Amino acid sequence: MLQKFGFTQYESQVYEAIFAQNEPLDATSIVSHSNVPKAKIYEVLNRLIDKGAVLTTMNGKKKLYLAVDLQSIILKIRADFEKDIEELKSYKIKRTYSDEHIWTLKDETSIASNMEQLIEEAESSILLLAWSEQMEKYRPLLEQKEQQGVYVEVLAVGGLETALSRRYSLFPEGNHLEPSQLLIVDHAYLLFAGIENEAWKAIKTTSKPIVKALTDYFYHDIALTQITKKYGDQLLQDQEISKLLARLIY
Repeated sequence: MLQKFGFTQYESQVYEAIFAQNEPLDATSIVSHSNVPKAKIYEVLNRLIDKGAVLTTMNGKKKLYLAVDLQSIILKIRADFEKDIEELKSYKIKRTYSDEHIWTLKDETSIASNMEQLIEEAESSILLLAWSEQMEKYRPLLEQKEQQGVYVEVLAVGGLETALSRRYSLFPEGNHLEPSQLLIVDHAYLLFAGIENEAWKAIKTTSKPIVKALTDYFYHDIALTQITKKYGDQLLQDQEISKLLARLIY
């Protein structure tokens, strides 16, 4: 029965042999009652002692062994199991991708959950471009990651009220722009989402050239945002530059 709970066959035999007796046994007696080979008996007994299933004492020069009550073992197994479950809940497996594939995602909820997971798993940096409505969903987690020491930089289209240190806001003119989201984590993981035929679609990849290109795209938009914010009135007086800016910023 104990084999179902991580005990080996020999450990189960030895425990049951000791438990069946009304008095402590020495190693020689345990061999005869358990049918475990003499060459293995001390190894098995030491494992049972480590597991807290068997107690030992000295009687003169002879070492005696006593089985712990079965109820105590049940309580220990349960406690160890619950501890392992709690550790498993907090254990995070960091996925590492080495392929150049571009994976596609559909459905707004699926995209949002993937975004949240990538932000949650970020270890060094987070770059995020999104419309304010989407950005607000991730704001608490982004602020938490920054507090944990992760470098966070965001560009919110439509503005964002946040405690983040590195934030930029773009207020585009007109309502012709389609929402999009760009997330780059640890300079290695990328998710880019946009509207197509009135539905959200996205790509997810670790392809280094694509991550590098869209990282440049992210900082390109921040640069244009800051330039337009500071020199917009002056630049927009030039019709040619005004047209270029309209084409460059979304």
